[in-house]
Amino acid sequence: MSFLHYLSIPNYFDAPLAFSSIPSILLGFPMSLFLTAISFFLANVIGLFLTLAQLSNKKVFRWPAKAYISFMRGVPMLVVLFIIYFGFGAEALPAAIISFTIICSAFVSEVFRSSFSAVDIGQWEGGFSVGMSYRQVVRHLIFPQAFRIAIPALGNILLDMFKGTSLAAMITVGEMFMQAKIIAGANQDYMTIYITIAFIYWFFCWMMTIAQTALENKLKLD
Repeated sequence: MSFLHYLSIPNYFDAPLAFSSIPSILLGFPMSLFLTAISFFLANVIGLFLTLAQLSNKKVFRWPAKAYISFMRGVPMLVVLFIIYFGFGAEALPAAIISFTIICSAFVSEVFRSSFSAVDIGQWEGGFSVGMSYRQVVRHLIFPQAFRIAIPALGNILLDMFKGTSLAAMITVGEMFMQAKIIAGANQDYMTIYITIAFIYWFFCWMMTIAQTALENKLKLD
């Protein structure tokens, strides 16, 4: 593939190196995907409970949830990652999952809160009027509608989380950015490899955006 040399920019981008490094970088993709999937799932579960706590009439639930969300939204993910990994001595992979989950859950909760508020109050009243319990109203009437409203914002959080998994390289988790750092160090060409990994992240985010759009269209509200 000698034509790749024509795509190179001296001292900035080595196209043959970039092309040959892609398979090695992608060795970390399963870990990046795993971190994203498990952390996003757990964040949605925790975020839903935080939302219900925020909407509760009882201060004992509402104020701790608000304090948690405020703190986690205001602290950099890297700081939380280092606290859990270095401060509490957790293993690298669990530390990454915990950090990504607790930070993401705060943002997910805010998305769900606004989505719940967007559902017409008549849906709540209608459910209670036919004898449904609070749990039944939330499960069967409110959450399905709120989820559809929340999809675009949740999609953005998912994209941010996928990109954020690159921070796990700071504590030696073998995801894509960690692989890129190893290759860059071995070849002493950081610019080429970092440009390459940037396009790889963009490609997967683009694919996720397509999937998000398809899901939005499938669940589109009338």
